[in-house]
Amino acid sequence: MTFREAKIEDIPQIQIIRNAVKENTLSAPRLVTDKDCEVFLFTRGKGWVCESEDQIVGFAIADLQENNIWALFIHPTFEKKGIEKKLHDIMLNWYFEQNKTYVWLGTSPQTRAEKFYSTIGWIENGLHGKAEIKFEMTRENWAMIKKQSPR
Repeated sequence: MTFREAKIEDIPQIQIIRNAVKENTLSAPRLVTDKDCEVFLFTRGKGWVCESEDQIVGFAIADLQENNIWALFIHPTFEKKGIEKKLHDIMLNWYFEQNKTYVWLGTSPQTRAEKFYSTIGWIENGLHGKAEIKFEMTRENWAMIKKQSPR
């Protein structure tokens, strides 16, 4: 598997993955447009993809303007292979190298994503919107987490 920065031509495959997930689904797939992806990937932040046999199987996008993780999704057939952790780590390393001190994300409760973020050191801090759990990570916490576990 190959991990690399996302390119504009990756957006169609990113959209396929985003709409294939079984948890944290969009209420209407058209809510996130190709233009939205382009803006978050190249204007507001940066993204990374994981490829397997020339097919994108996962992606992650950080948003520097809102200080949040806009997306971290893996195609259902590639879950539980460590892809999400690797994309997560690449993304957070880059994010905190941008002189940022704090990042947050929202995810649905009682999902694998909630368990994933709790397990790897994100701190739950209330709700985002009406129905999502808000998680936070600071640069200091990320540095301690990296120091404590092999990456």
